[in-house]
Amino acid sequence: MEQEFRVEIEICGVSYTLKGNRTPEQMLDLAKYVNNVMKKLENYNPKLSKSHLAVLAALNLADELYKLREEYDSIVRLLEPEKKDAGLDS
Repeated sequence: MEQEFRVEIEICGVSYTLKGNRTPEQMLDLAKYVNNVMKKLENYNPKLSKSHLAVLAALNLADELYKLREEYDSIVRLLEPEKKDAGLDS
């Protein structure tokens, strides 16, 4: 059973308690990353509500994830012929 941690974070001035199996440092890093995305969006358009900022941040982060998955899949496809040539194909 994995250890569960709790950490207090703040994103755009709102406090949250996170619980999870990531270390407190990892959870704080994730919170800082999300906070930075939201702050950049807020600086770009300060009239947006927190909920609009959150949705836009989620879309930006989903776009990052989508692009990284595409890159990963592309790399995997490139490596598949090498895997077959090395006799590692199952």
